[in-house]
Amino acid sequence: MDSNEFIRLVSQRAHVPEEQARELTRATMLTLAERITGGEARHLAGFLPAEIAPPLVPPEDVAQKFGVAEFVRRVSERGGVDETVARRGVAAVFMTLREAVPDTEFQDLMSQLPNEFQNI
Repeated sequence: MDSNEFIRLVSQRAHVPEEQARELTRATMLTLAERITGGEARHLAGFLPAEIAPPLVPPEDVAQKFGVAEFVRRVSERGGVDETVARRGVAAVFMTLREAVPDTEFQDLMSQLPNEFQNI
């Protein structure tokens, strides 16, 4: 999947314009990089288009511990949108990630997140 298709799918799924989908994707990837281990972030980035992957380079290797509410709050702040739009954006990015990377890689990602992320 190339970056244009990734953004188009996020846009459709989140019901936002493509430019906003691009910002929501970037904000979600930055937040995801904080929430998962550095090794997992780098591994996941290897499966993604070059334009999508850079925010996944984590600032540190240790994952921060926070739940969905904090994840959405951070995406909202970074994306400059309210939390309702941020939640739709996060869900859209996760749905698109599920399609863009091998199933085993997506399961590895989800194993580092609390179960509440299954229902986002």
